[in-house]
Amino acid sequence: PAGGLSFRLCSTRVTLEGINKPVIDRIIRVDHAGEYGANRIYAGQMAVLGRSSVGPVIQQMWNQEKDHLKKFNELMVAYRVRPTVLLPFWNVAGFVLGAGSALLGKKGAMACTVAVEESISDHYNSQIRTLMEEDPEKYRELLQTIKQFRDDEREHHDLGLEHDAEA
Repeated sequence: PAGGLSFRLCSTRVTLEGINKPVIDRIIRVDHAGEYGANRIYAGQMAVLGRSSVGPVIQQMWNQEKDHLKKFNELMVAYRVRPTVLLPFWNVAGFVLGAGSALLGKKGAMACTVAVEESISDHYNSQIRTLMEEDPEKYRELLQTIKQFRDDEREHHDLGLEHDAEA
């Protein structure tokens, strides 16, 4: 270091002692991939429907997904979890799914949203049960994050239904 000064970077890592590392790695890796894919789906939908009447609704949901992805990016660093090797696939497949469903129109995009968000909500519920069985106090912060994101996904599901997904 210049001038003989030394410094230490602050760590963003959590205490990994006593956690069930394989379970936490799997949860964070899968959730990161899912939120990455969701971001790509909404990017595809916005590319097609961004200037339509449903554009602001899609943008609102996408903004929340961006926050979710940011949080899981932080958790990947904190828990030292490697991302899935399938991210390039999710990049392309998510965008194609989003754009493809949007090419069917507003109803197609919303039907895609409802199906994806329902699946993600169920997945988050399963993870919540797993963490509750493990140790709810030890995983309190991760549980709070997953519960909040699950609730956001349910909101997206309901918004999709409000915007003619079933039609």
